[in-house]
Amino acid sequence: MWQRIQTLYLLISAALLAALCFGTAYTVNDPDGLVRVSYWQLQKPYFGILLGILTALVALALVVYKSRILQMRLAVLSGIVALGMQCWLAWMYFSFEGPVFSWTVIFPLIVTVCNMLAARGCFQDQLVVESAYRVRERRAHRNKKK
Repeated sequence: MWQRIQTLYLLISAALLAALCFGTAYTVNDPDGLVRVSYWQLQKPYFGILLGILTALVALALVVYKSRILQMRLAVLSGIVALGMQCWLAWMYFSFEGPVFSWTVIFPLIVTVCNMLAARGCFQDQLVVESAYRVRERRAHRNKKK
């Protein structure tokens, strides 16, 4: 499990999602001079639910390393969900004027790239396994003819 490159990509995704859970979303300077800080999971309940679903998908993709097809599909699905989260964050960024967003706003985009690279690694592993199976099958068929 640990020697496969897609595991590294999925671990990077999980670490970025954990940082997103505990990081700050944005800060707002009030006219009174007070600074308000908003955290990602407390900002909107829908965002916390989406973040939980995305974290569960990445964690499940890490756990099912023996089933390459399922791992690839989970990585693609979590990449699509992360891309949707990034679009939502981009909409929030361009629609609000007062808050100053944190640099963690780009984490879902990085998670999307890592998940797509993990899916590509799963696909390449599956191709290697299938080609080895075909070679093994061809040799067994040739030995039966003799």
